[in-house]
Amino acid sequence: MPSWNQHFKGLLDLFLQANCPLCQRPTSSEICLNCTRQLQRCHQKHPHALWQQPIPVFGLGVYGGILKRAIAVMKYENQPEIARCLGQWLGEAWLLHSLHQTTQILVVPIPLHASKQKQRGYNQAALIAQSFCQVTGLKLKQNGLARVRNTTAQFGLSVSERENNLAQAFAIGQDFRHSHPNAPVLLIDDIYTTGATVKSAVETLRQNEITVLGLAAVATAVKNSYMKN
Repeated sequence: MPSWNQHFKGLLDLFLQANCPLCQRPTSSEICLNCTRQLQRCHQKHPHALWQQPIPVFGLGVYGGILKRAIAVMKYENQPEIARCLGQWLGEAWLLHSLHQTTQILVVPIPLHASKQKQRGYNQAALIAQSFCQVTGLKLKQNGLARVRNTTAQFGLSVSERENNLAQAFAIGQDFRHSHPNAPVLLIDDIYTTGATVKSAVETLRQNEITVLGLAAVATAVKNSYMKN
């Protein structure tokens, strides 16, 4: 017969459970087991397939389905805890598949403009980067870049319009302003689409003679031939 302690523990577990932000089922973790399995099925078999010049990209999954929804919920429905899982999986994929197995890399998240971050309450790329670094052991430079122009939304713009929108949007952040990094920089973002954002960020870093290794993103809108079935 169950003891009073077992009953109390069961009630406590039930009380402490929250709803999964993606399906609203009760869960004791950030994302329920069912949604976690669906998200993990979105992972690419070869996330390094886009790792090529001019800007190498390491992509955990393809932007669509439940992965697209998870990113949208994280950003627009005040669910920053999703970033911890996404950053963890991105870090695990980096350790398994990256072509650069060295700890001499500095991780820099793509920043939000101060007004947008104040409105949202957090920068999802920075949260992903924190979790990514906890898994990989790489050093985080959260303020390696600063966003100095509050650009309009990229959705619906052509490639050239996106590039013009992001021209001179970034500047060197306080982490690198007075101390030039000796190690290459790996940028982190939630989504890689046309590449306009990362191109602007890379140009800013390279103009200041900072070596950029590439970008690691949770999702890419560019499919590759190695995607899992």
